[in-house]
Amino acid sequence: MKYDILLKDGTVIDPAQKLHDRRDVAVVDGKIAAIEEDISAREATQTVYVDGKYVTPGLVDIHAHVYAGVTTWGVKADPVCTTTGVTTIVDAGSPGWATFPGFREYIAQPAQTHILTYVHISGIGLVYGPVGEMHELDYAHPEKVADTIMENRDITVGVKVRQGQFQVGDNGVEPLKLAIKAAELADTSVMVHIGTGIPLPDILKLMRPGDVVTHCFQGNGDCIVDDKGRVIPDAWAAREDGIIFDVGHGGGSFNFEVAQRAMEQGFISDVISTDLHSGNINGPVYDLPTTLSKFLSLGLSLEEVIEKSTIAAARTIGREEQLGHLKVGSVADVAVFDVIEGEFELFDTHGTMVIANQKLQADLTIREGKL
Repeated sequence: MKYDILLKDGTVIDPAQKLHDRRDVAVVDGKIAAIEEDISAREATQTVYVDGKYVTPGLVDIHAHVYAGVTTWGVKADPVCTTTGVTTIVDAGSPGWATFPGFREYIAQPAQTHILTYVHISGIGLVYGPVGEMHELDYAHPEKVADTIMENRDITVGVKVRQGQFQVGDNGVEPLKLAIKAAELADTSVMVHIGTGIPLPDILKLMRPGDVVTHCFQGNGDCIVDDKGRVIPDAWAAREDGIIFDVGHGGGSFNFEVAQRAMEQGFISDVISTDLHSGNINGPVYDLPTTLSKFLSLGLSLEEVIEKSTIAAARTIGREEQLGHLKVGSVADVAVFDVIEGEFELFDTHGTMVIANQKLQADLTIREGKL
């Protein structure tokens, strides 16, 4: 058998298979065909030598906004994903049930990148940034949201709701209750944006195992640490109950100090995502490798940040059988990275800068076996 692509002499990091070693990776017909210590270049149509580089599963970013042209948040997925090792990106609720058909036809289907989405509990979704989408509970329609998800399982992963006072007005946790109702009807999970004005314990006590808290290291109040920097008991209890904590960096939702204090106490996010959108793509987020580099600077290992952006992310959205690993026979979604040394200025969303001595930089991206 002649392989289509051979990645030769790289170091493979595949946390799903507990693999961190020098391996050659071969691709044929859009699938991973072999991972072996030595595969001859004569066996491949195209050989790419990646000595000194890291070969990983394609990254899975579970929180972004890619409904470009329809929402004020939306960015085009392909230009950023295909150059940064991201092979699957999940829109975190830009479409509501009313705007979902356009998302499917004009965003997800034509893209090179594998695009999935949460469906917002609000019918208007996240169309316009300055508007709180759940000030009016009439915007929520759990049955229609559930129907949309069940009819589009191939690209939907759950229900999105934002729980900050700006987004919900005086409605408290009622939007979350409606989102959970929709999720129960569709047998899926909920991603909950946490923000200022709605007490986090009130949110966490409603959430279920497998539901996702995003913006877990935001520093705008009502967050996982108290005013003395201690992780609140409710967050520890939620983690014990199986609730998943996601970074969701965003344009206002990542604070180095909150992250550092939580991590010093052993509270580390389950998933690292960007919340990439039009307001942060030119900084401070830029892309997922830059976000991962911030967690390298906070003390996580390269293997840990890869795990949190591959198999852990895939597991969170219920796609762990298909995505987030390099198992033979799986889809050939692959990334190749350099870890470059130097001094790099990295910022959170509150203007705090750290000087990192390492930065993760994508070298190439393979999506479904295509460079």
